[in-house]
Amino acid sequence: MPRDIQLLIGGEAGQGLVTIGQLLSKALVRAGYEVFVSQSYHSRIRGGHNTYAIRLGEGPFFAPRESIDILVALNAETVELHREQLTGWALLIADSAFDPDLPGTISVPFAELGPEPLWNTAALALLGNILGLSLEPLYQAVEAMLGKKHPEALAENREIMEKSRVWAEAHVPEHDFALAGGSPVADRLLLNGNEAIALGALAGGLKFCAFYPMTPATSIVLELIAHAETMGCVFEQAEDEIAAVNMAIGAAFAGAPSMVATSGGGFALMAEGVSLAAMTETPVLIVVAQRPGPATGMPTRTEQADLEFVLHAGHGEFPRAIFAPGSIEACYQLTQKALALAELSQSPVFLLTDQFLADSARPVAPFDPTAIVPVRAGAEPDTAVTPYQRYRFTDDGLSPRLLPGLSTHLVVADSDEHDEEGHISEDHGVRIGMVEKRLRKFALLQQEAIAPELNGEKGADLLLVCWGSGQGPVQEAVAVLRDAGRSVAMLHFSQVWPLVPAQFLDILQASGKVVCVEGNATGQFARLIQRETCFAMPSRIARYDGLPFTARYILARLEKLIAVEARP
Repeated sequence: MPRDIQLLIGGEAGQGLVTIGQLLSKALVRAGYEVFVSQSYHSRIRGGHNTYAIRLGEGPFFAPRESIDILVALNAETVELHREQLTGWALLIADSAFDPDLPGTISVPFAELGPEPLWNTAALALLGNILGLSLEPLYQAVEAMLGKKHPEALAENREIMEKSRVWAEAHVPEHDFALAGGSPVADRLLLNGNEAIALGALAGGLKFCAFYPMTPATSIVLELIAHAETMGCVFEQAEDEIAAVNMAIGAAFAGAPSMVATSGGGFALMAEGVSLAAMTETPVLIVVAQRPGPATGMPTRTEQADLEFVLHAGHGEFPRAIFAPGSIEACYQLTQKALALAELSQSPVFLLTDQFLADSARPVAPFDPTAIVPVRAGAEPDTAVTPYQRYRFTDDGLSPRLLPGLSTHLVVADSDEHDEEGHISEDHGVRIGMVEKRLRKFALLQQEAIAPELNGEKGADLLLVCWGSGQGPVQEAVAVLRDAGRSVAMLHFSQVWPLVPAQFLDILQASGKVVCVEGNATGQFARLIQRETCFAMPSRIARYDGLPFTARYILARLEKLIAVEARP
């Protein structure tokens, strides 16, 4: 069995390439194989060049690959754009109407197999034949997609799949891509990052989500909506992002654990709302799915360039925490952690993801929702000191948060500076006290901070530092270097603020050479570490072309970096 196959389906939006990819991925996972799914798409409903890539084999896989073993070209443009990525043993599946006449080409007469709307189903069956999958798991995947909404289409789809399989058995040349050794696995989930974020929020007790659609965050809310009625979660599509964040703050003030999901341009409109949450000490979770800027930038591509923006968004000084998951499992777990920490600290808390992580999918074991204690909003009324003061000065900066209307106590809040009861105050002494009270909550955030994860030995000759979605590609690059006999380790940060130097500074100092890998042009995280620890990381591997990191990209830049630094 081939250990590592990269399969890429390319074409225009509207040609059904995502349908092929999703159905094949689900069938592979059910059959017991490892996959890593990644997507690339243009910001248009129809047209443009889109791809759906599936890396499959023994795995596990944590990042896409650049070279292609099997290319499914739904149009001629796909062949021209990806021909240089084809391996020497690659298979190219293309419609006979635009036969590219390249080695390994399988020219398929799709028009003879069935009507054009079902060509994607024919391609699915053909791929199943090449990979050695029986038709049954493919049928099951199609049935799961169409069974409830379009049961009348099942027979037609089954017929064209059988015709495609018969054609494939007669025309597909010999190859080495047939899978073997898989055994059906019933209890794995194929999830992408956004789906895991939504499920983590629901398991953590989310009760309200406001949003204005913005790629690549929208699918978080779509997943929430799919389960909203079952989970008792209310959602609202607001007229804009300003309204969305203020709705979430209002719902949280009333006692509903709340979140918003947006991207950089939408978050720009939320900055004043962030300050409102800080001043009123109202918990709210803000998910920012990063994409390239400035302005609209590249709406459907990926980047890690909003770290400094999120860290400093809002006017005035107040504490916050920022999480940056690097895996599907972490998306689920850290969303719950962020929701709980927002309630605990009575502060805005952020979760940074990006288009790469949002749209990448892997099989994961089912999560255990009973292992999570859902957020419980507000304090018990009988614990409040009388007379009740919503912003009472305390040693840790946390004041008792009663919910309005649920007790005999009067709950007062104001966006202006206020006294302990919540009434507007311009007393300078009160102002000093309130600023210091809010800042004292930073100590709690430091205590709750998640330490970065070291993969490898402390004191390695080479240490690669990364954060958020860089985890998978860096992990694969490290594995390649170790196989070559190099002394190398990886330090991954899933929380980028607050930074607690005691958790990682000794690791940086003990390493031979330290290289920071991040998806932006200016080294935002490297600069943040230097600001907080005085430890400089001048050696960096950056990517800001809108594409995700791969192990090959990292290794090539690392080799060049070391060669340049070795010159006299």
